[in-house]
Amino acid sequence: MSTEDKPAAAPRSLAEALRERDDASLAALLRSRPDLITPVPTDLTQLATRAGTRASVVRALERLDRFTLQTAQALAVAEDPAAYGELLALLAGDDDGDADPAVSAALPRALAVLREQALVWGGDDRLRLVRTARELLAPSPQHPSPTGLGPTVREATAGMSPGRIQEIVTTAGLPTTHDSVSAVTALTALFSDPARMSALLDEAPAESVEVLERLVWGPPYGQVTADPAPRLRWLLDRGLLLPTAPGTVVLPREVALRLRAGRAHRTPEPVPPPVEAAATHRPRVVDATAAGQAHTALATVEELLKDWHEGGPPVLRAGGLSVRDLKRTAVALDVTEPVAAFWVELAYAAGLLASDGEADERYAATPAYDEWLERPDAERWARLATAWLAATRSAGLVGGRDAKDHSLSALGPGLDRSAAPEVRHRVLTLLAALPEGAAPATGSVLARLRWERPPRGVRGGVTPAAGEGGDDLRTQLARWTLSEAEMLGVTGRGALSSHGRALIGAPAPRRPEEAEPSGPGDKLPVHHRPAPPAPVPAPLSSAERDTASAAAARLLAPLLPEPLDHVLLQADLTAVAPGPLERPLADMLGVLADVESKGGATVYRFTPGSVRRALDAGRTASDLHAFLTAHSRTPVPQPLAYLIDDVARRHGHLRVGAASAYVRCDDDAMLGEILADRRAAALGLRRLAPTVLAAQADPAGLLEGLRAMGFAPAAESAEGDVLITRADARRTPPRTPPEPVPDGPPVPDDTLLHAAVRAVRAGDLAATAPRRAAAGDRSGGGELPRTTAADTLATMQAAVLTGEVLWIGYVNAEGAASQRVIAPVRVEGGFVTAYDHTAEEVRTYPLHRITGVAELADEEG
Repeated sequence: MSTEDKPAAAPRSLAEALRERDDASLAALLRSRPDLITPVPTDLTQLATRAGTRASVVRALERLDRFTLQTAQALAVAEDPAAYGELLALLAGDDDGDADPAVSAALPRALAVLREQALVWGGDDRLRLVRTARELLAPSPQHPSPTGLGPTVREATAGMSPGRIQEIVTTAGLPTTHDSVSAVTALTALFSDPARMSALLDEAPAESVEVLERLVWGPPYGQVTADPAPRLRWLLDRGLLLPTAPGTVVLPREVALRLRAGRAHRTPEPVPPPVEAAATHRPRVVDATAAGQAHTALATVEELLKDWHEGGPPVLRAGGLSVRDLKRTAVALDVTEPVAAFWVELAYAAGLLASDGEADERYAATPAYDEWLERPDAERWARLATAWLAATRSAGLVGGRDAKDHSLSALGPGLDRSAAPEVRHRVLTLLAALPEGAAPATGSVLARLRWERPPRGVRGGVTPAAGEGGDDLRTQLARWTLSEAEMLGVTGRGALSSHGRALIGAPAPRRPEEAEPSGPGDKLPVHHRPAPPAPVPAPLSSAERDTASAAAARLLAPLLPEPLDHVLLQADLTAVAPGPLERPLADMLGVLADVESKGGATVYRFTPGSVRRALDAGRTASDLHAFLTAHSRTPVPQPLAYLIDDVARRHGHLRVGAASAYVRCDDDAMLGEILADRRAAALGLRRLAPTVLAAQADPAGLLEGLRAMGFAPAAESAEGDVLITRADARRTPPRTPPEPVPDGPPVPDDTLLHAAVRAVRAGDLAATAPRRAAAGDRSGGGELPRTTAADTLATMQAAVLTGEVLWIGYVNAEGAASQRVIAPVRVEGGFVTAYDHTAEEVRTYPLHRITGVAELADEEG
């Protein structure tokens, strides 16, 4: 038989199994486990070693779906190695001749995923779970397995006396043996034989069978007294229960599997639970509802930052917003505190809000907020939605407590959860898979996510906020995603909108299987058959996010209402804006009047204080009359005109400046009136001259005190000029939005994967290439070659003439040693120029850094 006809030998290690893979398979491994590529392994042996480390294996196991994890758990309780048929029997059971067709259909995919991620290696006749994964998944008293199985008979009897083992064998009806090993083997064979086990259990008392039924699906451990009851004694005497510690017994794995008909899991879950639609709406209704929510989101963020124009609340010493300031913000926005925390965090994630960095640190809008205001509404929404989708900060954690029992505050530390972007993207992707206009049942979305990434019992070190119950972190993130997407306008009536679909780069929607409702508000249930799990799409890259954001803005723009250039003035000193207003009109009206109510139409109320605010901003009475006349579809009511004239007549009659502070007025009678007023006592006023009063209060306090007394003072500068104050004067220095906290190493792109695979292949070639020792090689084999400088030079020069390929040891300037396979081209001036097969390029090496050289052995024909 020729060499070509010989069957390939089975790999003896994970490194050999990786060596048999093609480049595409290696790239898939590095893509699914990006921690293996940081830094790039020198060869396949190092890659296999790194793939078997505990941290890397734990990370890989945590990213498996439920059935793939069940497959790995079944392999952990099977013999090592196990055949494909044995694995299938553990998952589908062996109580009849036909395996569960769903399990049979799903097992090849699950096994392929485990192989791709280098958690399983070997052919179908010798499947091996990576040793670290077996240690993590195999049952033990300290770490019970999700299978509910206990140790094998061999493991459970490891510390038992030989005499006791022989007693168990005899009582079970087996012949005695000469040693414990053969006795344990015979007992294991008995428990693994269906016919003999059935005969043994037929003899068992009914009470003993009940004990086995309570332990069979786990936990397999139970407590016994020093004098067990007869039903337990019968089981102990026959080895159906084995002692593991004083007062503790365990059901051996072989017995449990026989009682379970060979199943490792009570309920295998080969098919992901479907995401079901709770209701369906017309797509246009969904888009219109989502667009309305998007408009409200923009108005809410504007209102929040407008409220903080002159400097927002102070920053806590530990960072973040105080509970009292969050409550005040919630009252100002007319929302609940958790919702207010969401809007505050969203503005922060979008780079519109930050701390000013001053000694008395406060929150304020950033310069980016002014740029954001100038953009079209659709683009402004797209910026908010994109920031929300990629942010790792989770507003839903506000109000909870961290691992150190510290309260978590809005804008404070401890709110980053690296899984948040992935969960948000996945939830929206599941919604995109539904028919157009379909709103999902929340429970089905959560069940699907739990199947795709089963909880590990780790809660991220955070006690959930009130109302979240005992959900794991990913379930909490999914719940928050559904509610936040609705508030932000990504969804409408629970269904994904067309602009929300574009935001995640989802393909065009599919139509519902049933007709759309004929009337408004009608809802039809939509049911879907379970489908094989599709590959979970990764969150978008930065470039893809920009493209998707622009597409979402284009779809949203026609749905948003056009801004209006007019209001309706009414005789009760109010103005009604029947829709969103143009930016200059809204800004000016926001200074001249106070918002009384919001909704489809906004109602503004004019008061003496609001008119004075406009005068303080530098407007005159004639400016205000002209403004209202130009932007009102109704005549300016007489009470409003009188209000403006009256406030303007009194505005600036008093002047307040800095002494500590002073009041100046040409009417000395008015100053006398102020001094006689009891309410002025706290200001510490005294007359300096007939027209001047000095105060102990600062200018700002003096202004507020006089205004509270009913006067309309104006502030003036040291030169005597009236100071004009603007509501948008406070801005932070330029700030960048917070960087998301990555969930482990980033997924490498195709260019990096291709380069990494080439480097690993080349390094493996250098490490495994057959070679024969050169003259003077003192490496002893297996290490870097060690030759003298003269031997190295002579071998290099000979290789230039013959074109041979050499194996060299090389130490770079940093002292790092490596081995390379090169084809020397030229040797001169103390350097060798060669084609480096390791790097696949021509390089030049100093001869003094080459530790040694050896010729590659001739390959056998």
